[in-house]
Amino acid sequence: HWQVPVAHCFGPPGHYKRKFCTVCRKSLESPAFRCEVCELHVHTDCVLFACSDCRQCHQDGHLDHDTYHHHWREGNLSSSARCEFCKKTCGSSEVLSGMRCEWCGILAHAACYVIVTPECTFGRLRNMILPPNCVQLFSRNFSKLHCFRISENVQTESDEDDDVDGSTQGSTKDIQISTDSSKQTLKIFDGNDAVKRNQFRLISVPRIAKNEEVVEAALRAYYINDDQQEYELQTFTQQVLLSDDVINRNDAAEDSNLGSVFRESVPEAWIIRAKPKDEEVIRIYPAWLKVGMAYVSLRVNKDSTVQTVIKEVLPLLGRQTECLQNFKLVEVLMGSKQVQRMVLDNQELILNRLKDIRKTSIRQMNQTRFYIVENSKSIVQVNLFVGGLPPQLSPEEYTNILKEELAIKTNVVSVSHVYQAQGAVVLQISCFSEAERIYMLVKDTVVNDKPLNAVVIPTVMASKIPRNCCPLLVFVNPKSGGLKGRDLLYSFRKLLNPHQVFELTNGGPLPGFHTFSKVPSFRVLVCGGDGTVGWVLGALEEIRHKLVCSEPSVAILPLGTGNDLGRVLRWGAGYSGEDPYSILVSVDEADDVLMDRWTILLDAEEPAEGAENGIAEPEPPKIVQMNNYCGLGIDAELSLDFHHAREEEPGKFNSRFHNKGVYVKVGLQKISHTRNLHKDIKLQVDQHEVELPSIEGLIFINIPSWGSGADLWGSESDNRFEKPRIDDGLLEVVGVTGVVHMGQVQGGFRSGIRIAQGSYFRVTLLKPIPVQVDGEPWIQAPGRIIISAAGPKVHMLKKSKQKQKK
Repeated sequence: HWQVPVAHCFGPPGHYKRKFCTVCRKSLESPAFRCEVCELHVHTDCVLFACSDCRQCHQDGHLDHDTYHHHWREGNLSSSARCEFCKKTCGSSEVLSGMRCEWCGILAHAACYVIVTPECTFGRLRNMILPPNCVQLFSRNFSKLHCFRISENVQTESDEDDDVDGSTQGSTKDIQISTDSSKQTLKIFDGNDAVKRNQFRLISVPRIAKNEEVVEAALRAYYINDDQQEYELQTFTQQVLLSDDVINRNDAAEDSNLGSVFRESVPEAWIIRAKPKDEEVIRIYPAWLKVGMAYVSLRVNKDSTVQTVIKEVLPLLGRQTECLQNFKLVEVLMGSKQVQRMVLDNQELILNRLKDIRKTSIRQMNQTRFYIVENSKSIVQVNLFVGGLPPQLSPEEYTNILKEELAIKTNVVSVSHVYQAQGAVVLQISCFSEAERIYMLVKDTVVNDKPLNAVVIPTVMASKIPRNCCPLLVFVNPKSGGLKGRDLLYSFRKLLNPHQVFELTNGGPLPGFHTFSKVPSFRVLVCGGDGTVGWVLGALEEIRHKLVCSEPSVAILPLGTGNDLGRVLRWGAGYSGEDPYSILVSVDEADDVLMDRWTILLDAEEPAEGAENGIAEPEPPKIVQMNNYCGLGIDAELSLDFHHAREEEPGKFNSRFHNKGVYVKVGLQKISHTRNLHKDIKLQVDQHEVELPSIEGLIFINIPSWGSGADLWGSESDNRFEKPRIDDGLLEVVGVTGVVHMGQVQGGFRSGIRIAQGSYFRVTLLKPIPVQVDGEPWIQAPGRIIISAAGPKVHMLKKSKQKQKK
């Protein structure tokens, strides 16, 4: 099937249980690499033999096409997987077996998948996947981790102290130097490159083995299936190497220093060489989609040049009427970590080229393809999102800061978008090395004590997105919820297009919204706690006017503690490891609901505490957005103590349950308190003064869930008030008498004291009081607080009823 070479995206090696290596097909006991974008798993010392067959998630100016074929990957399926065609089991937990398309998820036996129609329609999630042919990214020098914005300190389940060496010498683990006197162990190199790096594979063969058996074992060690008669082994003598100058001196001396005593135990070394040929058949791949034809075979001899090859191949591809000058022959080395392309000179003799590659490395010859490519003007355009700049400057001021700090070359760098409120710009760069230089430099640049951050972002070609497609923009906070965010990032990148999945620790929500700004219709999934949801909704509010789809609906996958909004919208109390695929299906089937958001203006009248000799500026008013609730007094005080505990020992807070336990402990220390809050604050609701009962906490609630699922308002009907709803433009105001009362509400035995319901509130603080909004606490100086409805209601997604699992 027609494959475009796409390099894999490897983070640091880790330990993966119950997975098998694509190359040697054995299980992964030792540290191994896994691709962050597709299901490839491979041992660290097999990675050199894997080739670049990753999913093509965007167009990059090479081999672009709009038709998508299944992207088959073998093995690592669950043992219950069934073949789409013969309906029998095709997965296994014992061996590498079964095939799966990494876009649509269809499963098949290795024998059955060949009959599948090649075209892929992206399966059940097709309406939420960002179609790869609509995404463009020219990324020459950027690593795959940069292109997919994957933070490089990805922690897998690996043990940190494992010293993993990428060299191929690791294969000694399979072959202990044989003590059996009838066997001998040989060192095998596959060409000059391996000799230069001293990377060999060991093979063990009988002492009386025939020459061809040794050649066969050597080829097998390098996973080469060719006919062994085309190869021979050349002894590896010091002389050859020193004269060839392909090895550094200290390595060369290594063997000769071992006195004759050890001569016996030192493995003999051999190099695999291809026997010279006067003619052979080569495959030429067209760089455009030719139905039913992956490549053409061509016989070449010692007079064949690159030009004669192009001339002979064009008629075979039905392009005989076209001018030879419009085509070039490109040699593509498809290594697992990068794809290297080299345009061949028209006069070069093709057999000489093959001879050179084979001399360098038989393995690399095995990973090399020749493509015939149409000449076209190559475009260079890299988009870099740069954040962390001072807010509210003009485009000229931003350009000047970038000139000063990063010495940007304005002939190849232009500022294409400015986000003043957030202190961010998007740079359009037409030179790869300049893009790479800026990207690396930004990481070490600080402006006004704030570190800058840079993210490589793709271009989404909105006009190509199909009508019924509503891609899902996914934000994950990897720090939320016992670090489950990391696993979700990995799963969602695999199930969708990685270009639609954004890590919030990598520049916040803005890079994601910017990338989707031209998409005609999209939805959002936020994976994180209530604080994360508030962060994303706040960013959406600020950037809404720059989005073509200005009111995308937002779904929540609750991580972390609290998650009151997640509960109200039926997404549950917190993620506990459900299958990420079924989560996406639920998002696809969710119902659209509206929700009020509120603006809180905090205006302190006196200078902040701790001002030197009493002369201080009054604090400027602070404006915060609220989705769930706002608490004054005891509720905020507990939250504040908890925050301090968290900051002192963040390592302890990995589990959702541990977080809750700390809340309870903090609460117990507060039980003896005076109920005086009502004397320290005044409340006005919709222009009317409201008298407060004797309470220790006052809470404004927008949604019927507070403090991890408690119903503070209560369910009994009351002719004084409307039944609360999340979209009625009203907030409910409730009082609590203290920690014991709060505990009873949490336990479901009591509700709070109903005080008021309204749409505009004025609170006057007579002394400093703890305040919290959606779980973020601080101490507020005396002054005024005004709460009013914020802008348009937001569209949220509520999990539909029939989908709810008990």
